Amino acid sequence: MNGGGTNPDVHVFAYAAAQIKKAMDVNHILKGENLVFWGGREGYQSVLNTNVKRELDHMATLFQMAVDYKEKMGYTCQFLIEPKPREPTKHQYDYDAQTSMAFLSHYNLSDHFKLNIEPNHTTLAGHDYEHDIWISSQYNMLGSVDSNTGDPLLGWDTDQFPMDVKKTTLVMSVILEQDGLAPGGLNFDCKVRRESTNDEDLFIAHIGAMDAFARGLRNAVRMKEEGVLSNMVKDRYSSFDNGFGKLVEERKVSLEDCESFILKHGEPEQKSGQQELYEMILNRYV
Repeated sequence: MNGGGTNPDVHVFAYAAAQIKKAMDVNHILKGENLVFWGGREGYQSVLNTNVKRELDHMATLFQMAVDYKEKMGYTCQFLIEPKPREPTKHQYDYDAQTSMAFLSHYNLSDHFKLNIEPNHTTLAGHDYEHDIWISSQYNMLGSVDSNTGDPLLGWDTDQFPMDVKKTTLVMSVILEQDGLAPGGLNFDCKVRRESTNDEDLFIAHIGAMDAFARGLRNAVRMKEEGVLSNMVKDRYSSFDNGFGKLVEERKVSLEDCESFILKHGEPEQKSGQQELYEMILNRYV
């Protein structure tokens, strides 16, 4: 009702910790390579009756206990946190990838966890389907993907099979750039729609979703090999490749230096982001 590791009752906290220990032991016996921490009830409904800082401290303590037990027992599975913004809790602590990474960094847990991203949760957080996958990969924190999708017109976790090839292309582009997901992978945390009542619907849904990701991978490989979009992005940021821009990236300039640069060079030119052109090029691959 009020979470496990974030529960105000220490009895419940201890029960949650004991469940984690059991899950870790079973995972090890079965030679599991990943262990996902799903914090679907680790959050709050009202700040009126919640000590948020204390609950976050407790959750970090629980994660550290899991790390300590893993190291003590010599377990080798990869720990994963699965961000989710809401439902069933109104505001969950692992809201999205950036929130979760900030939490792990603050409590010095980043070396022990990666993220299991569910795109349906990403859209619930108000982001694009691919956002959390991209952002977690940028910081070497993408560990696995719950490969589903949601209906953007519905405000809950519908766990639909992914069929949008454009979205799977963007996802597979990220996975390709980071040389895969091992020991994680693509997990179909999905179910057919309520009106899909034939036995064959479940079979068709799995095949269709696998085909969507297979086509996405093929598209991503072509995009990478031809390098059109990546070269355009590289050129867009080329002012940071040398001169004053390179000094900025190396953190060798001050506010005074920036002021001097502007006094010498004047107002910056307006440069187009060319979003429509980028989208048109993506469509050529899809």
